[in-house]
Formats: sequence, C-alpha cells, structure tokens
Amino acid sequence: MLISRWLVGGAMFVSLAGAPVFMAPGFAQALRQGTFVKAEHPTQGTAKVVSDGGKTFIEFDQKFKTDAGPDLQVILYRRGSVPIGGLKAQDYVTLGKLQKTQGQQRYAIPANVDVSQYQSIAVWCRQFNATFGFAKL
Repeated sequence: MLISRWLVGGAMFVSLAGAPVFMAPGFAQALRQGTFVKAEHPTQGTAKVVSDGGKTFIEFDQKFKTDAGPDLQVILYRRGSVPIGGLKAQDYVTLGKLQKTQGQQRYAIPANVDVSQYQSIAVWCRQFNATFGFAKL
C-alpha cells in the first residue's frame, strides 16, 4: 500500500493508495478521563480532560446523561470524591452552566486554572448546593 503525506496551509493530508484523506491541523489529545457516578441524581457517561490547539477543555461523551435541575453547573473539584452537598468555594472552580442534560459537550478550562490541582469533574446544583454526579479524573 502506497502512503504519502503532504502539508497544505498547515493541514496534513494523507494519501492511502491515491485517495487523499484530510486530517485537521490540531486534534484533541486526552490527558485524563473518568466515568460519572451518581451522587444526588443518576448521572452517567465519561468526562475527559483534553488538550486542543494549546487550550485545555473538559469533554463529556455522547453517553453523558443526568437529570434536569435548577442552576446546574459544571465544576472541577479538588478531591477525587465530591460530597453530595456542602461544597465550599475554595474546593472547586466553576467552568460554566451545564449546556444540556445529555449528550456530548465541551467546557473550556480557563488558562489561569491548573487542572492538575483538581481530581474530579462534577455536575452541581448551585441553588441547593447539591452534587448530581461526578467523575474522578
């Protein structure tokens, strides 16, 4: 099988036996991942810390699912196990409002946050200070 490669405008093309296949200039590289477990509500799926284009993100896979609730947030938590309630502000950083209760989604980790200082990702209800579910990363 003949394989050839070439660059065009920063994107790589690979040709396998004459048929070109486009490859994006940057692709997400998984750094850590974990599987969601239930806390206050059933939560399932996988969360990954990924590096893409020099930035870091949390990605939920297409199997992610949790219950609906008020003021749901996605947070990075310092320890591997997230308590059901009573979270203290110094123990987590908020990445943003939960985009949807099921399916694939992505959250940017701010450049000033050292993700290595956090051991888990959680879906958390700010209004009631209740953890819906979390994944140890």
